[in-house]
Formats: sequence, C-alpha cells, structure tokens
Amino acid sequence: MGRHTRKQEDLRRQGPAFSHFRRHQRGEQPMRGHIRERSPGHWAIILEQRDSSTGKRKRKWHSFEGTKREAQVECARLISQMKGGTYLEPAKTTVAQFLDRWLDHTRSQVSPRSHERYCELARKNISPLLGAVFLSNLRPAQISAAYSKALTEGRRDGGGGLSPRSVHHMHRVLKQALGQAVRWDILNRNPAEAVDPPKVERSLMQTYDINQTAELIEMMRETRMLMPVLLAVLNGLRRGELAALRWRNVDLVAGQMAIVESAEETATGVRYKEPKSGRARTVALSLIMIEELRAHRVRQAQELLKLGARVTDDTFVVAQADGSPLKPTSITHEWVRLLANTTLPRIRFHDLRHAHATHLLANGVHPKVASERLGHSKVGITLDLYSHVLPGMQADAVVRVDDALQAAINRRTKTIG
Repeated sequence: MGRHTRKQEDLRRQGPAFSHFRRHQRGEQPMRGHIRERSPGHWAIILEQRDSSTGKRKRKWHSFEGTKREAQVECARLISQMKGGTYLEPAKTTVAQFLDRWLDHTRSQVSPRSHERYCELARKNISPLLGAVFLSNLRPAQISAAYSKALTEGRRDGGGGLSPRSVHHMHRVLKQALGQAVRWDILNRNPAEAVDPPKVERSLMQTYDINQTAELIEMMRETRMLMPVLLAVLNGLRRGELAALRWRNVDLVAGQMAIVESAEETATGVRYKEPKSGRARTVALSLIMIEELRAHRVRQAQELLKLGARVTDDTFVVAQADGSPLKPTSITHEWVRLLANTTLPRIRFHDLRHAHATHLLANGVHPKVASERLGHSKVGITLDLYSHVLPGMQADAVVRVDDALQAAINRRTKTIG
C-alpha cells in the first residue's frame, strides 16, 4: 500500500471527529441544518454552526410553511447562503443590506432599465433615510416619517424636497421589497402596507390640436426629425418603438406596419425588447403616412448609396445618416432643440402620442380602436388617460340619440294621424 493510500485509510478510520478537527485547523466551520415539523404544513428550519472563536454551537431558527420537500429545499438554500456569505439574519440585517440582496434577486425578474431604476430608488433615496434601521425593527411610523422628510429635503443636490410622484415611486419599490422579505420568511408582515404614500395630483395633459399638428409637420419637413414626428403624431408610436422600427415591419402595399420591438436604453447600451404591453400590434397607415414613408425610403436609399450601402429589410426606418440606429434619448434631445426654434407650445416628444389619441377620440373613433393603435393593454387605460376628450363625445352621442328618438316619434305620430 502506497504512502498516500495509507494516509487516506488512517484518516477514514479516525472518523468524523478527526475530520472536524482538520476543518477547524483550516479555519472552516461545519454548517448543518435540519427541519422539524411543528404542525401539518408548518416547519422549523434549524441551522447549526460552530463559533470560530469559542467552538460553541450556535443555532438559528426559521419558520417555513409548505411541504416537507419544500422545507428541505429551503433548508439547503439557507445552508448554501451561510457558506457563501450571503445569509442574512433578520435581527441583525439592516434595511440597506436587505435591499442589496433584494436587488440581486430582482435582476432576473425585470428588464435591465427597470432594475437600474430600482437600484437608483433603493440606494439613493430609500437607504439614506431608512438604511441603518434593522429590518426586524422597521415600523410603519418610521416609513411615514421618511416619506415626509423626502418631501421636504430629499433631493440629493440639497435643493429641497422630492416631488410626491418620486416619493410614490419610492413607496412602490419599498413595498415590493418588503413583500419579498415576508415571502422569504424574514419578516412576519410588511410594514409598508400600513403606510399611505403622498397623493399624486394628475397634471393636465398638454398636446397639439389639428392645426398645431399641421404646423408642426411643416416645420419639421426639412429636418431629420420629420419621420419620428410623423410616426408619433399620426400613428401613436412610443419613442422606443419608432427607434426599433425596421423596414421589414412596414408593408406599404397593405398599408400597415407591425410594432414588434422597442428600443430600451440602459447603462450598458441599447437593447431591443418586446413592446411595453408585452405583445406586438399592427397599426393601419393613413394615405398621408404611406406617401411620407415612400418618400422617406427614397431619401434614405440615396443617402446610403453615397456611403456604398443600401436599404434592406433590416435597415432601421429612423436611423442616422450611415444607417445605424438612433438612441431613444437622442430623439428627445433633437426634439427639444428643434422645438425651441418654433412658436409652438413646449411639450414632450411623448406628448405627440397623446396628440394622436386625442385626434382619434375627438373625431369619433371608438376608444377600443384607439387603444389598439396605442398598444394599451386594456381599453380602460385609454379611457382614463383621455377622459378630457370624452365629455364632448358624450354630448355628441346624446344629440344623435335625441335626433333618432325624435325621428321615431315623428314617424309614429304620422302613422297614427
């Protein structure tokens, strides 16, 4: 028997006690865990670890609800966290520490842009106010006080308080994070559920009427913003949707285009994802839009030909001079720059989409049709956003019903007479 083989056999004979001694000598602390049924479907998960300095055994208890197999899986997960250094003990975990863990968890649950926004709200707005509080000690009154402070002095540049809308976003993120703490059995209840966020007053929607829309189109005629403006104000496309539109999605013969992607700008660059509603949609093109698209494709082809390139199905409809895609933010920047040189009211580029919706509804188009063109997930969203247009539609509907009823009464009177 070789020297190494004899050594391995000696270690095996000396058993677990010697193995534990060897791990202790290397600074390793054995971690174990088991489950104990408290009542049907309710379990206690007991985690055991030796204190590295005293050698005494420490126990950590967790409650769990589910099947025996699920409890075993959760026990294994907690042991893995302890070994990996990511375990959070409720009584010693601060809100900031938990938020960091939650942000890691949500990374695969939401889009990169949404995750960036969560990180910004959690680390730059919530943690400075509540981050030092132990998670198990967090109470509704503390959260409410944090919101009040954010409203008066929450700006990071020291310039005053945050808007009610910003604090409302803080509340949504905190409530979602603490809800996960409850599901992970770190908290028994969600303290954010007992707190009312500040009321957000809906601002009056600003948009262009038909005459202003016509003026806008003529003012953009000789600029590269003409096509983005037309796609927004005549078709209701979002900024990211028009930035992702390719010629393969446009059918000028059938007079329609398919909205299948949206450009999303993140810290690592632009990514293309499904539209906001989570589903593609088809938008019918007006005769004006068809002619404008045909002329635009000719101009784009001539422009690319000078660079030795040509327009293909993969070419972006809205693109830079060399055919490369535009960033959504660059569209906004150019819009602000060009609008400043006009006499039109200053509105956001996104408000051109609202102009399209307003024009549809004001001209008697059914809200369901408008909702489909805009890509809303529910017609109720359309009705809620554009309720300012509905009173006029209701008055017109009442007149039509009144006229029809009066005509029926007149016919009945003539018949009887």
